[in-house]
Amino acid sequence: MNPDSIFDDQFPAPEIGNLAVDEELPPLEDVDHTINNYCNPFDAQGLSEQVQDLDNHDQTPFSIPDFDISTIGISYSKLKSKLAYPEQNSPASLELLSYRRKFKGLPEVSTDGIVLDCVGKLSTVEIIELAAEKFIKFSTQRGNAYTMFTHPYGSSAFTSLSIDETREVELVFQLLTAAEKVGRKQFDIASKYIARCGSVACDSGSPVERLVYHLCEALQKRIGKEIGIPFATKLEKQGIKNENPMALGTNMTFLAVYQALPFNQVLHFTGIQAILDQVGTSSKVHLIDIHIRCGVQWTAMMQAFAEQSPQPELLKLTAFATTLDFQKVEETGRRLKNFAKTLSLPFLFKTLVLSDITEVEKHQFEVQDGEAIAIYCNMILRAMISRPQRLENMMRAIKTINPAIIVVAEVEANHTSTSFVKRFTETLFFYGAFFDCINVCMSQDNAHRAVMEGVHFAGGMQNLVAAEEGEPMSRSVKLDTWRSFFARFGMVEYELSDSCIYQAKLVLQQFPCVSSCMLENNDKFLIVGWKGTPLVSLSTWKFI
Repeated sequence: MNPDSIFDDQFPAPEIGNLAVDEELPPLEDVDHTINNYCNPFDAQGLSEQVQDLDNHDQTPFSIPDFDISTIGISYSKLKSKLAYPEQNSPASLELLSYRRKFKGLPEVSTDGIVLDCVGKLSTVEIIELAAEKFIKFSTQRGNAYTMFTHPYGSSAFTSLSIDETREVELVFQLLTAAEKVGRKQFDIASKYIARCGSVACDSGSPVERLVYHLCEALQKRIGKEIGIPFATKLEKQGIKNENPMALGTNMTFLAVYQALPFNQVLHFTGIQAILDQVGTSSKVHLIDIHIRCGVQWTAMMQAFAEQSPQPELLKLTAFATTLDFQKVEETGRRLKNFAKTLSLPFLFKTLVLSDITEVEKHQFEVQDGEAIAIYCNMILRAMISRPQRLENMMRAIKTINPAIIVVAEVEANHTSTSFVKRFTETLFFYGAFFDCINVCMSQDNAHRAVMEGVHFAGGMQNLVAAEEGEPMSRSVKLDTWRSFFARFGMVEYELSDSCIYQAKLVLQQFPCVSSCMLENNDKFLIVGWKGTPLVSLSTWKFI
């Protein structure tokens, strides 16, 4: 069953007339914090003279990978009564609340109701949810479209908002309206909404303001590509480019974020425990890391092997690399070799250099008799979704060496929709949770936080919102899609052991933000999230 059609049936689209490009825009809420002298980077003037109102339907250039999605089960749970709205009138244009799925099982905390942070403020995702409610009610209003701007619903969640929260709800509302107009190819009116957001949002404000700022840049970039007027982002004007993804984990920003945020550490330590459960007693262990980054997770495994008796005769680690990343991977190998020496652990590191990491053959793994093989795929398979044939080729090559376990850590989000507005909505909620988390876990003046948001998060959002066919694209899918895909190769799931779940909980307990982090056992998988929003997942597999 097609998930898009499921949702279209649940939320039928109303007849929404096209807005004239010169129609007066509604003002932001009149609050004391409005920035009157802000230098707006999203000036609509250049677009308003040249944009034509094209077809009202989204002509998204992306194509869905050749996955079998007939068995995908996607939950379209509705929000609680605080976000109730008339279902029969909900617009399919943004379909804002379709994917929001609360966690099934939480260890200690509940996600029911509005989640407050340590100082009692609404979370970024809650602000987005309230703005989504406002947008839906606004879009379904008959008659004069611009009459509902001050608590039009009679909802207690709105009447109790602070001035800052009211302003942020209004800001996200304007962003959602801009996204809908971009999806309808009404670029002139969209650019005016973007300019309106730009008069308030900035990349040094609150998490909501920073999120809106970067998404405005992504929308403007998409408009520029559609109409042939290139839009240079702030970073591009400064000559700053995102790094090659294979090298991301070796820079100081990623190491700082790794230490501050819990998600990668939970995945790494749980994945290591899963590998130890399967190959920990073997005399020869061969680890194959498809995307090694800085390799920090392997130091914990080395310590585990060094402390056990007897130690393995040999621990071998093969790391994939491209010609562009060879030096970075070799540098990682040297650090791991030095660390193994301090433990007196027999260790061999090999760099497998490929023109494309998906073009690997069986003989290149150099597997020896008696080796227990473990494959580790950390945040890399999603980068291959746009190239399904190459992904399948790599999976076939891995199958020939019959690994004892395959560990897959991935983003838990659906970013492959052919509908622009659905993809934008997923992007908004997903990065909204990350902006909220990083704001809690890293200080406002932390330079690494600013780089992570302004370079890497911003690059990810632009990739999802503005990348076109033929450009490098990274698209995430949810667990059910991976289940369907892996089943084609005769792969079955391992259930994570009690010791794996214990490790995950133990890692979370080391972070001050533990009460906001979520763990869920989804069948045999582990999902980790922030304040009710799923973010990443860990799964383990073997071939039948």
